Amino acid sequence: MITGFPSRRAFLAGSLALPALAAPDQKVIDVATHFYDTARPQGVPWPSPKEPVLYKPTFPDRYLSAIRPYAVHGVVAIEASPWLEDNLWLLTLADRSPLIRAVVGNIAPGHPDFRAALERFSKHRLWRGVRINAANIARSPEDMKLLMEKDLSLDVLVGQPVYEEIARLAEAFPELRIIVGHLPLDDSTGIRTCAAHRNVYAKVSGVVRKTNGNYKPRLDELWDVFGPDRVLFASNWPTCDMIAPYPVVFKVVADYLADKPAEVREKFFWKNATTAYRLLA
Repeated sequence: MITGFPSRRAFLAGSLALPALAAPDQKVIDVATHFYDTARPQGVPWPSPKEPVLYKPTFPDRYLSAIRPYAVHGVVAIEASPWLEDNLWLLTLADRSPLIRAVVGNIAPGHPDFRAALERFSKHRLWRGVRINAANIARSPEDMKLLMEKDLSLDVLVGQPVYEEIARLAEAFPELRIIVGHLPLDDSTGIRTCAAHRNVYAKVSGVVRKTNGNYKPRLDELWDVFGPDRVLFASNWPTCDMIAPYPVVFKVVADYLADKPAEVREKFFWKNATTAYRLLA
């Protein structure tokens, strides 16, 4: 059981008090989605069978059903499995699904096959980079340099503040696009140090983790420190379903942006994703 979060029922009840949202009129690209097949013979290393909300075959058609009544024009699929060949599985899925606009793989820095695997997978037209756990951020600078030289991105999965480490990485590799996931965190101490580097982006996929429903201060902070050009919409689907379904996740950020200029909404919902992930037209 997840601790420190409201129950799903309590969260949904609280969400009903949010202002009504008009139908979105902008293009949307969701930069944090996961796809996997729990029914395949070898199973999956993530999620666990002990997580019934997540442990079921999860493909683009399930995503499209989950996001109703909203519409999404494309997604960035993130590989969460540490099994190297699952990167190929996700690329094969992307070949069959026009919804998937980019794939971010999972190759741990310092892995003996990192360079060979990156050379192999980056030949695919939709491969855009890798995601690493924040605990590995200081490992293998040579691998980070290779990502930068190939004009690929680095997603950093954060569960606690590691902003100073990210800042050091951004300074060492100023052309490496670094996308920090699951923001905002409850503790934002040091976030300005990280955000001071123009090659660091904020993936706003952690909003519904807030327990009191008062999201505005944390979102205000992200816009203040990163500015409108480096914040990206992300649902973290289907993991978000453990707290709130996609429509609630979308509604929270859409309501927040309702009074902002159309240009700002466009940047958040799709234009910044195009820049950060070098998405194809």
